Amino acid sequence: MNAVGFRAKRARHPHDDAPDTAADFERIAALPDGPERDELRQRVVRLWVPMAHRLAGRYRNRGESLEDLQQVAALGLVKAVARYDPSRGTAFESYAVPTIVGEIKRHFRDHMWDVHVPRRVQHLRNHVRVSHRELSLTLGGRSPSVAQIAEHSGLSQEDVLLGMEALESYSTLSLDAELPSADDGYSLQDTLATPEPGFDLVVYREAVKPQLSSLPERERRILYLRFFCEMTQSRIAEQLGISQMHVSRLINQTCDRIHRRVEAEWCRERGPVAVASGAGAGAGAGAGTGAGVGAGARGPAG
Repeated sequence: MNAVGFRAKRARHPHDDAPDTAADFERIAALPDGPERDELRQRVVRLWVPMAHRLAGRYRNRGESLEDLQQVAALGLVKAVARYDPSRGTAFESYAVPTIVGEIKRHFRDHMWDVHVPRRVQHLRNHVRVSHRELSLTLGGRSPSVAQIAEHSGLSQEDVLLGMEALESYSTLSLDAELPSADDGYSLQDTLATPEPGFDLVVYREAVKPQLSSLPERERRILYLRFFCEMTQSRIAEQLGISQMHVSRLINQTCDRIHRRVEAEWCRERGPVAVASGAGAGAGAGAGTGAGVGAGARGPAG
């Protein structure tokens, strides 16, 4: 191939093999809405689908399957065919290519981020990423500073820092992923804390302790035997010489009284705002009354 032929091949427009549909668009513009116009539009879309697929191929290997990208590109093509106005004097491909590419970019922007990031921050991320790549080439592989990226991109250093944070938001890391510095399979999951029920037990115990000390001797002894010694109500009844039903009634009444006192103390310490929300908080306190009684009860003197 001679030099002239080579230059001619390189100078070809990437869509020079596109179909000639100028006459079809003229007919579409002249036809009223109806089945004939819709059928003609579908025919034009089918003719231009190869171009849409080529545009989708530019964005492969970016976390989305090629088939899905081709569907998104086809959607952009349908929109371009529906909105194209031949009376403006521009070629269809000049209008269709930006429309299809915009649809693909919109797909990445709206559906491919694992963490929702505002559009402005996404644009900052793109500027920072491009500037970082370009500066790395001129700095011999050395990572550029925030000030250098800001100067190169024309952004403020605050925006550069915001864009750098967004660099890590595009895709999430699995909790089962092994940490980079770990050699024994230590993962992110292993770094997460688990609830410690002992903390709640301390709160419940301290809440009921002053209430227990003010109980009559018999009620305090019954709670001690039931929650601390883990005796059944029947054994407590035998030891005290009363009926099991009476023991059950005393336990319920005493726990309810402690619950109300603890709730009243809680509302008094937190003021008027706590009174409005005391019902929900009181339920939590009530749930821990039994545990607090068991942890805070003390045996009778002697």
